[in-house]
Amino acid sequence: MAEEHPPQAKVQDLERMLPYDRSRVTAGIVHLGVGAFQRAHLATYVDTILATDPTWGIIGASLRRPDTREALVNQNFLYTLVVRSAENTEMRVIGSLLDVLDFQRQSVQLMAAMTNPGIRIVSLTVTEKGYCHNPATGRLDAQHPDILHDIQHPDAPRSAPGLIVRALAVRKALGIAPFTVLSCDNLPANGETTARVVTGFAGLVDRDLTRYIEDNVSFPSTMVDRIVPATTDADREMVFKQTGFQDAWPVVTEPFCQWVVEDQFSSGRPLFEQVGVEMVADVAPYELMKLRMLNGSHSTLAYLGYLSGYEYVSQAIADPFLREVVSRLMTEEAILTLSMPKTSLVHYRNELLERFANPALKHRASQIAMDGSQKLPQRLLGTIRDRLVQNQSIGYATLGVSAWMRYVMGIDESGQDIDVRDPLSVILRQVADAAKGEPAAVVNGLLNVKSIFGEDLPHSHAFRAMLVSHLQSLLSYGVKRTVETIVKGTLQNS
Repeated sequence: MAEEHPPQAKVQDLERMLPYDRSRVTAGIVHLGVGAFQRAHLATYVDTILATDPTWGIIGASLRRPDTREALVNQNFLYTLVVRSAENTEMRVIGSLLDVLDFQRQSVQLMAAMTNPGIRIVSLTVTEKGYCHNPATGRLDAQHPDILHDIQHPDAPRSAPGLIVRALAVRKALGIAPFTVLSCDNLPANGETTARVVTGFAGLVDRDLTRYIEDNVSFPSTMVDRIVPATTDADREMVFKQTGFQDAWPVVTEPFCQWVVEDQFSSGRPLFEQVGVEMVADVAPYELMKLRMLNGSHSTLAYLGYLSGYEYVSQAIADPFLREVVSRLMTEEAILTLSMPKTSLVHYRNELLERFANPALKHRASQIAMDGSQKLPQRLLGTIRDRLVQNQSIGYATLGVSAWMRYVMGIDESGQDIDVRDPLSVILRQVADAAKGEPAAVVNGLLNVKSIFGEDLPHSHAFRAMLVSHLQSLLSYGVKRTVETIVKGTLQNS
């Protein structure tokens, strides 16, 4: 007997499920880089706000690919938020996303939206590489191809910094108040980094505009936290079976959700504090905690897990030796570089270990492993720098960096090619190939990539020696034996 599905739900049926009249919602936010994380995080907070203030709807923009717009346009940009724990699954319709513009074909419409007086916030989740900056310094990379293009064509930008500067220039010329620029990406001091990148670009095209931005535009720093795996066809089928809605792009996430925001906005903001956002004067302690504990251990687990043959994070953390390594990374290294109360940090560590173990979240190690050259400086190298200054052990954080080096060599332990997705993948592979599998040569070559390791770390003999030791073991014995040896304390790790 054929399996019965519920009748197909219509878009109008879904809109009636919202706790507000969507026809009354107007846009107050333009979001650059609409992806699964944004739809599970910012868009969900805003969706709750719309019941009391309908002026904060979101116009999204996909800067690189049209797939998000193509998936959502026929369902009027409604989608299903699926929240999964080990015990149950909850679903909710999200209506805060009013439109998604494909920048490649709708750049005029996007600029019109960004210069509309009703838009008071432009937010971003464009990932680290979308800032066109040098990850080691946090400053604009003036030689980045997109930046070079935008300097020559400031009226037709294609980078996020170029778009923001152009929109602010138009608003200034028309006498429209500037918007707040709100980064929601995993960058250290992401507001300050965004301000440096935006003003750095403005300085290349219009120095008067630079002063205007410095005097009038707010760049709050934020800390965002929610694990959001990529959506699968199985997720779509599950949503249809339970709701009758043929959702082309639902988003799946965990129950945990946190957003800490520095409370400085140029032209007003939603009442975020009423929906659980922590509005603070200084985000830095929260941000550093998250980058070094969650993101640092997540990346370490992803590289070691992928190389061990585990597809998902939950499988990797179930390996007792991998779990112990990331627990020690947090406890014995990352936590000791942070200023927050130790009891809070230990609680956060325990919470992270349980979140990683959530079997309902199919979070692929390969997804986390992407763009490592952009992520390492924030996630692991900061911890290493601070520990080196104090002449303290760096064994576990360095293991994460060594695992990344093993990963970008491009061949796994069974001799199969690794699909290394990274803006520097060609350079990294050239370095690895030239080293011909010699651990010291691999380390020396990769440490010379200054946009990752800066000017200081290549001169640290302790760091270099630890990298070579770990990489030698990873290449000779494989990840599982290396990690087991480290955990049992028979391989020097400090």
